[in-house]
Amino acid sequence: MHGTPDLRATSLTSLPETTAVGGGGRILLAAPRGYCAGVDRAVDVVEKALELYGAPVYVRKEIVHNKFVVESLSKRGAVFVQETDQVPEGARVVFSAHGVSPEVHEAARVRRLATIDATCPLVTKVHREAVRFAKQDYDIILVGHQGHEEVEGTFGEAPGHIQVVGTPEEVDDVVVRDPDRVVWISQTTLSVDETRLTVDRLRQRFPNLIDPPSDDICYATQNRQGAVKAIAPKVDVMVVVGSANSSNSVRLVDVALESGVPSAHRIDKAEELRGEWFAGAATVGLTSGASVPEILVRDVIEWLQAHGFPTVEVVRTETESTTFALPRDLRADLKAAGMAPARPHAPREVLPDHTR
Repeated sequence: MHGTPDLRATSLTSLPETTAVGGGGRILLAAPRGYCAGVDRAVDVVEKALELYGAPVYVRKEIVHNKFVVESLSKRGAVFVQETDQVPEGARVVFSAHGVSPEVHEAARVRRLATIDATCPLVTKVHREAVRFAKQDYDIILVGHQGHEEVEGTFGEAPGHIQVVGTPEEVDDVVVRDPDRVVWISQTTLSVDETRLTVDRLRQRFPNLIDPPSDDICYATQNRQGAVKAIAPKVDVMVVVGSANSSNSVRLVDVALESGVPSAHRIDKAEELRGEWFAGAATVGLTSGASVPEILVRDVIEWLQAHGFPTVEVVRTETESTTFALPRDLRADLKAAGMAPARPHAPREVLPDHTR
């Protein structure tokens, strides 16, 4: 469906009101959805690095958890590797939006790699919390999914102080040195409701449990879950665009089902849609995870419109304006090359021309 994909999709205008191209079923389009500021920044880092330094630019892990984004950047010259030892000595490597541990930074230094850190600033905030609480000798409970890159990076900041807890049921296995010196922090892309249940269970065990200074679950994760909750009572089927390894996308499916939607499906692209999912449905809810470019949502809208759901209605619960600047060293190199980046901008939600 695509020529050269526009991963940022900033050339189209947003859809502020209900539109239709005929009778039949309708689509309730959640807003906010799609790219968050951290993802927008991380993708921009790789694109700007390719433009400035030329290919190849190596990227440790997936820059963001989305197949389409990774494949698109690969075609432009990004080389995705699992670990720094797969990067030629002295080459340039980008660290993904999920963050890395000090051990990874040290491995890159030993190999004399030129590093660009695309860690989301909100993840960096959690890393700093872990370091600070470890220095104060607290036992730290990291609420998150074992094996997720973000959790691995945060854990690596203070492995002697951190325990990872994935569900409320795992709280019973937590062992601490002093029940009065326990603090919790969290992965940024979790289910707000499930995290609350886990923290409640922790507080039952440790009444003096200390909260992080500010909410660790990022604004975009919370906003996308809130938008799904808002449209859930009105839809018969929910479609979530996002990859299987995208924690926040998977959580949107859970939130939809927990909010009463009869059925919910996560897909990477429109080609994965199945007609039988929509048999008897009058209204389809549509959203996308925080690492999903809008071009994939446009494809889903076009598929749904061709299969009996011509009306598109945006349901907005929040308006996002958060922006993050590019990493300092990359900005400096761009400026030196006469390629100073534009001012940071918030990701835009856009739709195909024919639905405006």
